[in-house]
Amino acid sequence: MFDLPKYGDGVCLARLAELLNELGIRRVWLQRSSVVVTGSNGKGSTAAMCAAIGHAYGLRTGLFTSPHLLRFNERIRIDGVEIGDDAFARCKQKVEAAIAGISQQRGEKFGAFEALFALACLHFEESRCEFIVFEAGIGGRYDPVRLVGARQTCVTSVDYEHVELLGNTLELIASDKSDACANGGTIVYGENCRGLRQHLTEYNRHRGITSLFVRDEIGIYGEQASASGQRFDYQFGNPHYRRSGTRVLDLVPVHHDYRGLETRLLGTAQFNNAAIAATLFLFWLERSRPHKAPERIEAALRAGLRETQWPGRLEVITQDPLTVIDVGHTPDGIRQSLASLKAIHGDQNWILVTGASSDKKAGEIVGALAPSFDTIVATAAYHKGANPHDIAAAARLANPGAEIHVAATIEDAVRLADALAASPKRKLYVAGGLFLAIEYATAARGGRAQDLKFF
Repeated sequence: MFDLPKYGDGVCLARLAELLNELGIRRVWLQRSSVVVTGSNGKGSTAAMCAAIGHAYGLRTGLFTSPHLLRFNERIRIDGVEIGDDAFARCKQKVEAAIAGISQQRGEKFGAFEALFALACLHFEESRCEFIVFEAGIGGRYDPVRLVGARQTCVTSVDYEHVELLGNTLELIASDKSDACANGGTIVYGENCRGLRQHLTEYNRHRGITSLFVRDEIGIYGEQASASGQRFDYQFGNPHYRRSGTRVLDLVPVHHDYRGLETRLLGTAQFNNAAIAATLFLFWLERSRPHKAPERIEAALRAGLRETQWPGRLEVITQDPLTVIDVGHTPDGIRQSLASLKAIHGDQNWILVTGASSDKKAGEIVGALAPSFDTIVATAAYHKGANPHDIAAAARLANPGAEIHVAATIEDAVRLADALAASPKRKLYVAGGLFLAIEYATAARGGRAQDLKFF
């Protein structure tokens, strides 16, 4: 969409601030209206649920996410509707004109992600959005979303990803993502961040940031999962309560106590994501519009979580054969999705279709998947796909006893997997990376996977 490299010259914050000013983006409005979602896994689902809650509450709600799955316009939505081509073109023209002047003056090149972030801000302001959810691209410290200045942010989870930029320890990665939050704000941390609690509390202490953790201050319990949806109970408020597993340590009356919240998104990680989304919205609402009717808040939470749809997360794309895709692309996210797949659909008669992006650690990704499957199809996405023979070698190393096939293209993988699943009747799980899963789904539905354009 922009004649720019994906990333610009060095750290982008100063030139991006100039761009927002040139476009007339009111920074006070941006901060007041927005929350920011960071994390290694679960960002998209959490952001989508939070935006759906805001829309259900009756607010004109913007949502900025990345990457897109099928169309570029997916990245910018208002009230669940993608930005139209005409609006995109109009905003793009304004952003490109402003970038040209600033680049010439500063002698720096902008990146395409920076330009897209600015375009989203412009579209949301021109459309008079009242509540906006921004998903970070990478990290938080130097990511464009830091310029939002949000006082309500989250870290959905932490895993080893982009270590050359974020650091090679979980402490460094979590710290970078935490820096998206403005001084005096609140960060909601996902369940797998609890082991970093002492570090994160101290890291945030002198910026006046409140650190809250799912399964500690934010309660999830009574979880129920099925192939059609999930239910859970949620508690949060002040004074807080603490919970460990199924044992309540210090249970006291809380302000928000909602039983039987429902979500269509599947997988145990979605309980974490839904609780974070609800808490983010509650904090934002309390700060921006306090003393609202409790019944209206509860109705919005229930409707927003129930109505959220976000493709690619343990998504069933066909029933014959049963085919489930997942876009997870870090070892921890893949392990969680695999456990949820077995819990929801059973652990027998699966065939794995797998691959990884060439810039990912294929050995770790395939190693997390291969031991659970006796039949594996190794393939490569058109976009950034690693060599399928390398994927097969990684699978063979992780599971020497498996029957391993190599498919040169996504279309070959679809044909081969369908044939393998036909007799005896078996199920297909497509996992290892976002591009792999989406290209496979496109080809399985009769589309042209090679025509997809990712960024």
